[in-house]
Amino acid sequence: MIAMAAVSVECGDILEFQNALKNMRLVDDKIIYILNATIPTESFKGQVDPIARCKDLYEQIYSNFKKRELAIMNCLNTSKEKVKELKAQRDNGNENPQFLKALRKEQNNLRMLQSELNVEEIVKKRTSDVYYERCHSFYKPPKI
Repeated sequence: MIAMAAVSVECGDILEFQNALKNMRLVDDKIIYILNATIPTESFKGQVDPIARCKDLYEQIYSNFKKRELAIMNCLNTSKEKVKELKAQRDNGNENPQFLKALRKEQNNLRMLQSELNVEEIVKKRTSDVYYERCHSFYKPPKI
């Protein structure tokens, strides 16, 4: 199985953040391969415990979901606060072109983070569906 590397997520640079999320989604990207390696064929059923393997895979997937969702929500909330502060400064009369550029940049980062939240939902749904399809007869997770 693929272990998720410990990834520290920095919110300041959106491209760096997206790259960190990409690295955190390795298990999701390779879910079919991992399931093929996890679930034994009929000839190997006696040599491998599919119940334990499906349970371990579920725990890994669920942990990854939580870590990514927490990272996205943390950065999203940070960005919302920055936009709120910058808008308050603008409303107080700050019309400096550099300041307005910073406001637009932060608003763009906020939109990108909201988009990442939507992408995360799609990735989560796909991974959950594939996992359920292949492992439901071996392990029934409490939630996914």
